[in-house]
Amino acid sequence: MRNFSDGFFIQKIYRKIIPLQKFIFLKDLLLITPPFTQLNTPYPATAYLKGFLNTKNISSYQIDLGIEVILEIFSKKGVTQIFNVKPENLSENTQRIFALKEEYIKTIDEVIAFLQNKKPTLARQICSMNFLPEASRFNQLDDMEYAFGNMGLQDKAKHLATLYLEDLSDYIVENIDENFGFSRYAERLGRSANSFDELYQKLQSDKTFVDNFTLEILDKKLLETQPKLVCFSVPFPGNLYSAFRCAQHIKNHYPNIKTAFGGGFANTELRDLKDKRVFEFFDFITLDDGELPIELLFENICHFEQSEESLFKRTFLLENGEVVYKNNSERHDYKQAEIGTPDYTDLPLDQYISVIEIANPMHSLWSDGRWNKLTMAHGCYWGKCTFCDISLDYIKIYEPIAAKILVDRMQELIEKTGENGFHFVDEAAPPALMREVALEILRRKLVVTWWTNIRFEKSFTRDLCFLLKISGCVAVSGGLEVASDRLLKLINKGVSVAQVAKVTRNFTEAGIMVHSYLMYGYPTQTEQETIDSLEMVRQMFEMGILQSGFWHQFAMTAHSPVGKNPEEFGVVPHLNEITFANNDVEFQDKTGIDHSKFSFGLKKSLFNYMHGICFEHPLQEWFEFKISKTTIHPDYIHDCLLEEDHFSTKPNAKIIWTSVKPLVEFYTKTKKGNSWEMATLTFHEKTNVFSINLEKEKAVWLLETIDEISIHADKNITFNQLKAKYELDFDDFELFWYSKPIQILKENGVILTL
Repeated sequence: MRNFSDGFFIQKIYRKIIPLQKFIFLKDLLLITPPFTQLNTPYPATAYLKGFLNTKNISSYQIDLGIEVILEIFSKKGVTQIFNVKPENLSENTQRIFALKEEYIKTIDEVIAFLQNKKPTLARQICSMNFLPEASRFNQLDDMEYAFGNMGLQDKAKHLATLYLEDLSDYIVENIDENFGFSRYAERLGRSANSFDELYQKLQSDKTFVDNFTLEILDKKLLETQPKLVCFSVPFPGNLYSAFRCAQHIKNHYPNIKTAFGGGFANTELRDLKDKRVFEFFDFITLDDGELPIELLFENICHFEQSEESLFKRTFLLENGEVVYKNNSERHDYKQAEIGTPDYTDLPLDQYISVIEIANPMHSLWSDGRWNKLTMAHGCYWGKCTFCDISLDYIKIYEPIAAKILVDRMQELIEKTGENGFHFVDEAAPPALMREVALEILRRKLVVTWWTNIRFEKSFTRDLCFLLKISGCVAVSGGLEVASDRLLKLINKGVSVAQVAKVTRNFTEAGIMVHSYLMYGYPTQTEQETIDSLEMVRQMFEMGILQSGFWHQFAMTAHSPVGKNPEEFGVVPHLNEITFANNDVEFQDKTGIDHSKFSFGLKKSLFNYMHGICFEHPLQEWFEFKISKTTIHPDYIHDCLLEEDHFSTKPNAKIIWTSVKPLVEFYTKTKKGNSWEMATLTFHEKTNVFSINLEKEKAVWLLETIDEISIHADKNITFNQLKAKYELDFDDFELFWYSKPIQILKENGVILTL
């Protein structure tokens, strides 16, 4: 057994003798996601690291403290503790919840089990509206009742159970711990924290209600694993405080354990770190891809024989009392094909909570269901948007993964997790790679459900969208940002509003839900452009080509082109001395417009548009101040979607046959004394049946060609290759290719041109 400090064995919670079997999980590394990130599925960072460590035979254990703490708090024992604290805030909501405390204690375990999909029959009780205690969150039901008509019993019950948990959350915030939040904790302390002072001061104060739960669980995991190195992956500001509190606890009670900090927050915020006090909590802070930096930390800490100079990769540490940044290893980062398959072992996959948000379809998709998370590529293939942190390696360095490797990893994850849902968390998934992944899924006859982030590229044709759909794609999200061609050009988005409209139409017609990220307040944006942007969005929802969206106000980051060259974009930054975090930068737009005043109206209108109502309302009705009339023609989006010429095909386009072979019936056709043989080809698709008629010889040629162009063929042929094959026997391939029977096959998705 490893030699821990004496303090390890004198924790209050471990005064009793610990059975030897408690130490069966001895590991070199403990990987932690601190509270809180998401309830329905693990954040993938530690799973990626564990998968990589497996390839190096480095032992590790991972924990998601977020879900473990939530399950402890929202249990009969935890809720009892909540109500044992007599509330001092006597708001009407507090009084009601406290008065119903026995009902909350009675029902909490059942509700959690239901949200874990363990007790589906409870849905009927919940929907009876006389089972759950109801406080202020349920007041919104009057405004949302219309939405329930589109929801099944299970989804409605999940939504009601979600409101029930949010009521308890409100009670905790009001009376127990003001920093509580299901997907963030003490988030304010992590936002634009140029100085470490406020967070440091908070860490000197007494532990919070949530801290006590967190640290008790941490103690148990440390006892079981006895690691030499604990690595915290901190993706967001809402994980920051808890990571520091946990690291503080480790330093105070287990001084022999080394601690490291990495993840999305460090990558974007801590590149200019100078404050020595940070290293009272963490021995190392690593930036960007974590695989090689952690491997080197392991070699430095866990190997007894070390070189004269320890080697590091993109790592901050304290040396001779000063903060130093070491990047002295000459070893290159690992290729994406070398990092292994994410490994979700150790995580309680059957314990995650599925919640339902009916206001936003994409948010509902995000929070409902367990998604295995993967990336198709490292970085962003576009990498030009001026609001984005394109100077940082996690975006700048683009490296796609081969489709076969990706689908291998999907199959491996299905076997290990039992889940066949996948969320590809790319900045923007490359269309060509999405096509190859879809083809590979279909070749292997896998049944999967997946979604991802995209750019609204013109590459997303009707045929490609249909291919993605039949491979299991159910949703995409992409940035329309500001629906203004002037601003899209300034953003360097590389798309136009008309192009976005056509692409969203293609996805929608294929049956794939489309979510759009929307932005207001971009530098130099006028009030007129904001109103015109809203009108564009209104038309897109009215046309049915958008199903989900979210408005957010532009935020300037230090690592974006706007942040690096603010004068070029008409903004004046308010710069502070940076000793800790550096990302969000306060600024003044030279236009002098207060863009925040548009926030409520934009979001309220969008809420209604997402539910298919209020399209006829004048835009003025959404705002409490006078706005100008839109300059956008009421049929602008409609006109963008007018039919295009489909009678052209790229010579190198792949031709794909998606269906089984049709039923064939030959017959003789006679007209004006002439007779010739014909064939009727009948296609039984999943949802319909249809027939086409062809001359016998051409029908036979098509039937003989199916195997070569089949989706299951090892190699698909191009339009030019198909043309050459056809013209060995017949004349004028284009006349055949654009004939009515073949057009029918294309319209029904039997033949795809990719």
